[in-house]
Amino acid sequence: MFGYIYVNEQELKLKEFAAYRSFYCGLCRNLHLRYGRPAQMMLNYDLTFLALLHTGLYEPETKTEEYRCVPHPLRKHRMIANEVMDYAADMSVLLSWQKLQDDWEDDHSYPKRAAAALLHKAYEQAAQRWPRQARSVEESIRRLHEAERQGLHDVDAVSGLTGQFLAEVYVWKEDAWQDDLRAMGFYLGKFIYLIDALEDAERDRRKGSYNLFSDYVPIWGTPREAQIRDMLMDMMTEAARAFERLPVLEHAEIIRNILYSGVWCKYAALRERALKKGREDAAQKDEGAGGYAGKRDSRRRHVGKRDSRNGHIRRKPGRGRRHGKKTGRWNRSRSHVVRRKQGE
Repeated sequence: MFGYIYVNEQELKLKEFAAYRSFYCGLCRNLHLRYGRPAQMMLNYDLTFLALLHTGLYEPETKTEEYRCVPHPLRKHRMIANEVMDYAADMSVLLSWQKLQDDWEDDHSYPKRAAAALLHKAYEQAAQRWPRQARSVEESIRRLHEAERQGLHDVDAVSGLTGQFLAEVYVWKEDAWQDDLRAMGFYLGKFIYLIDALEDAERDRRKGSYNLFSDYVPIWGTPREAQIRDMLMDMMTEAARAFERLPVLEHAEIIRNILYSGVWCKYAALRERALKKGREDAAQKDEGAGGYAGKRDSRRRHVGKRDSRNGHIRRKPGRGRRHGKKTGRWNRSRSHVVRRKQGE
């Protein structure tokens, strides 16, 4: 669910990437200050994008500070601090706790259950601050679980449930821009659900778990891949169209980098990994078939031709079973004894 809304680093200028990192580090510090270390472990790129978007749109009073942190203690890092970062931290807690609960229900992962327990108090605090968003997240995830239990494979309806709660998360203030922000969050939510299902399709098919694309497997390198790619393209087209209607000037190029390029880096990486695995599996299969044929041919070559003089089979020289002698010599000596007896 997380990790798909990221920049394409190769296409960013150094100062733009430094600005993006200052938002990422600022969100990390904000999570720690508001909710402690457990919440800090829930840091993700998707909510960094939310902070970047709202800062560019609302242009709140912002401070840039420098601190050392536990993962990178050797030098100080620039960190952004403003009220938008507070909101992004709260939404990160809301969504992360629900994600941990979802993982526990799907896979019965005890580490995820323990992490959810550590984060529960922070979740209650964030839900109390933002009841509209919390209700939307809880209701949409409840309906999503029902759809999964029923085995529903309506792509638009199922992915739209994620879009619905992310649409509410993207509306920080109900003002003149809320409609475009809702549209942007809705289509980004659908995109995230679809690409997450795409990544887990083969694994869920093997485990017998629900996946929207389980009937599409195998996907990569087939017409089904083009069909799914068109769905993803439609989602990002609508999200980008909604963004372009917003009066965002600050950090606009970083946001465009993410919407038009960064989100597709993950798709390209998934595709390359799947195709590489397919090539390796095919090579191993061919190697296994070739190895069996080679053994069979070697057994055939081991058997020699019949001796026209006495009808015995002549074998190629090799280690014999008697006294460690070579088989060919033993056969020749034996046939010589037979011939001598026949001559007598």
